[in-house]
Amino acid sequence: MDKQIEELLTRGVDEVIGGEELESKLNSGKKLRVKLGIDPTSPDLHIGRSVPLLKVRDFQEMGHQAVLIVGDFTGVIGDTSDKDSERPMLDREVIEENKKNYFKQIGKIIDLDKAELRYNSEWLENLTYREIGEHANQFSVADFIARDNIKRRLDSGKRVSLREMLYPLMQGYDSVAVEADVEIGGVDQRFNLLAGRTLQEHFKQTPQSIVATTFPILGLDGRKMSSSWGNTINFNTEPNDMFGKVMSMVDEQVGEYFKACTRLPLEEVSVVMKGHPKEAKMRLAFEIVKIYHGEELAQSAQENFNQAFSKGGVPKDILEIKVSKNESLVDVLISNNLVDSKTEWRRLVSDGAVSDIETGERLNSIDEKVSNDVVLKIGKHRFVKIITN
Repeated sequence: MDKQIEELLTRGVDEVIGGEELESKLNSGKKLRVKLGIDPTSPDLHIGRSVPLLKVRDFQEMGHQAVLIVGDFTGVIGDTSDKDSERPMLDREVIEENKKNYFKQIGKIIDLDKAELRYNSEWLENLTYREIGEHANQFSVADFIARDNIKRRLDSGKRVSLREMLYPLMQGYDSVAVEADVEIGGVDQRFNLLAGRTLQEHFKQTPQSIVATTFPILGLDGRKMSSSWGNTINFNTEPNDMFGKVMSMVDEQVGEYFKACTRLPLEEVSVVMKGHPKEAKMRLAFEIVKIYHGEELAQSAQENFNQAFSKGGVPKDILEIKVSKNESLVDVLISNNLVDSKTEWRRLVSDGAVSDIETGERLNSIDEKVSNDVVLKIGKHRFVKIITN
């Protein structure tokens, strides 16, 4: 197998379905339509989502057509592939607000000028009950409830809604609508990805090959990276904070992050991982910040980290925020991408991880208001200077 194709189908990948067909297509020189769908269930993308996006970029750099679908319809329904409980339906207004900046965030990884950008409401909103019934007839309830997470829920007496059964059908129909040759998705979505092949066969299309990427990417606390747990590194996290967050992860995660969340050549990854763990983590932090903010800001973030933590100081270009007195501190921090969510804020305050640099006092209230100028240390590696108007 060609070395470039081998890395394409193995790096950050758990499984390839239709692999022989895909390898043959890749060797033929045919320009493939490579689909990835993302539901806007939160306003920010985190780097767990970068794994399939980077894989799409790999295909794109080989000359293939990236087809990016923002699931403004499926996002309302909710995918429970990786859940052990029912996902609540989201209001359409929430989805509309969340999706506003999705393509801008995706553009940090994908060349959007060369990508096909779609919303799946284009075709899913117009399906009739007759069409849905015809499509649903290609699947059985037994297939759906055989999935491990659904089986666990049923065995424990938890509710499984009919709505959840429709989600794989909708994701599968997306593949029909865009005539996908390849679909990228997390390995947790295996059933949904296979639904695309089933429906394409029904519509007399050539079934897509499937590249199922590594899942889950673990968050900063060792659990699955999830916005609801406040353990994420978001695409729009400010460079110094992003660098510091990577430095706070456990050493055991570094190798997997290099392979799945960066594109540092694997030969170089091997060399770096044989060195000191801290140096490996420093290189990882640099590579990740470079993807989302560019090499210059990555270099600056590394220098600031070294100054603040190797010399026991505060970053020389510490972020300064001007606010009015009595503003909610957590709202100020979230709006400036210093804290990802109120969930993360509660955890940080509960752990005693937020302190006043000048007094050394820890904050103990999640409802703190801004009353005076203050320099805060948040977690191990985040600093901010708040100036009141």
